[in-house]
Formats: sequence, C-alpha cells, structure tokens
Amino acid sequence: MTSVSLVLGSGGARGYAHIGAIEEIRRRGYDIVAVSGSSMGALVGGMYAAGKLTQYRDWVSSLNWMQVLRLLDFTLSRGAIRGDRLFVKLAELLENAPNIEELAIPFTAVVTDITRQKEIWFQRGSLLEALRASAAIPGLFTPVERDGHLLVDGGVLNPLPIIPVVAAQADLIIAVDLNMPEGCYGNLQWPETRFLERSGMSDDWPVADTQPESVTKHVLASEKGIGGRLDILLNSVEVMQASLSEYKIAGYPPDLVIRIPKKICSFYEFHRAREVIEYGRLATREHMQELERSAG
Repeated sequence: MTSVSLVLGSGGARGYAHIGAIEEIRRRGYDIVAVSGSSMGALVGGMYAAGKLTQYRDWVSSLNWMQVLRLLDFTLSRGAIRGDRLFVKLAELLENAPNIEELAIPFTAVVTDITRQKEIWFQRGSLLEALRASAAIPGLFTPVERDGHLLVDGGVLNPLPIIPVVAAQADLIIAVDLNMPEGCYGNLQWPETRFLERSGMSDDWPVADTQPESVTKHVLASEKGIGGRLDILLNSVEVMQASLSEYKIAGYPPDLVIRIPKKICSFYEFHRAREVIEYGRLATREHMQELERSAG
C-alpha cells in the first residue's frame, strides 16, 4: 500500500474540503501515515488522527446558518469570538480528548506565537489546546495564552506546513492548498462549474434567507465591491496566506498539490459543509487520477 504524508492548509470554511480529500485518498487505497495542518487544516487533521473524522463530518454537515451562529460566543476582548461553545462540542466528539502523542498516526498542529514572533509545532500535549490555538484567527477568535505567550492561527506564518511531515518518509507527500486564486486551476485546468452544475448551485452561491439582517449587514456581510470590515480583514489574511503557500511549495515541493479555489465559498460560510466536502472529494479524485496516470 502506498503511504502518504498529508499536509492540510488553512482557509476557513474551505477547510471542509480536507474531509473530502482524506476520504477520497483513503478510498483509493492509500495509507495516510502522517498529517500536519494549520488552522482549519489542523482541526480536520486532528479529528482524523484521533479517529473521529466521520463523527465530525456528520456533525458539520448537519449545521445550518442559525446553528453556526449559535456556536459563536461573541466577546469584546482580544477577538470577536471566544470559541468556547465550538470547542465544548469538539471535546464531546473526541470523548476523552487524547494527547497528540497518543494518536494513531503522527500529527502536527502548526501555531503562531505572536509574543516571540515564531512558528510553533504542537506534536505533544493536549490535542484540543493545539487545535484551538492553531485556529485562533487574529481579530476573529481570541488567542490562546500559554506560559505568558499568545498563540494564534498557524496560517499567519505557515498556511501550508510541509516540513513537519518530511521526516515521515512516506512514498508521497500530498498537500491540499485552500487559497488558489480565482482563474488559476493548476495543471488540470478543470472548471469549478462542473461541481456547481452537479450540485445544482449557482455561481454566486446566494446567502440563506435565514441570516439575521443585522448580522448580515454589520458582521458577516459580503457585499458587492469593497465589502464590510470583516471581509477586508479576511481577504487581507487570504492574500497573505496565498503568497506564503507558494513560498512553502517552492521550498519543499510536494509530490502532489490539490488546489482548492477560493471561490467555492467564503472564509466564514461554515454552513456549507456538504457542498465543500463534496468539492474536495471531486478535486482530489481528479488530481489523484492525473497523478496515477503519470506514475503508471
């Protein structure tokens, strides 16, 4: 069986595509022997390494817009959202949350220490703490305090953490990049409209009518043109992460990069799990078929 080291990048709600990617890689008979991730990539990778990806997939697939909003415990200190409700649920899914060194496969959650201005790898200790720190998007989620240091989203410094899995010496290193610019579709040149047509969705993916108007307008709105304050913040983060990802790929080229275009959903559309999971599955299938044809 061909072994794979898997690298899961950051990208907000597009991180659901990692679930489809993992399921497709496993379905094709590959053995995932190591996982590293930043932000949402760390969260999905950690759930997989803990053997709870199916439970996590089923839960997120059941969430509608209002249920996502209820998970957001807003605060005025250091970030808009504490994240307590979300991680209480994740703790339930993980049952007796393990330490990272107890997981079935080696796992690395990449975190940014903004106090020391350096990248941190969580490879031991509390899995939940590592996931929470790696997903603490600056300005959106409150940072994690640890021994006098403030830990935030790993994507600030390393949105596609390839180096942590190099030592696993797997047959293949596969990276899933969630920040592909619009209009760039890699070597495969496959149009995203193929998925939209299969799913019966329009190109603009209209926002559900159940969104409260105040939240839509002032917090999570994505208006035509410049957009709201949150859009500007998150778009700035995404531009930075897309550039950093290209540097990481150039420095340590994986055997395969599965590129997920930013257009499939906005950074914060966490109620679109089913569509994004399926998109990740289809994208992975086409990239893997191309890889297998080249190898064969």
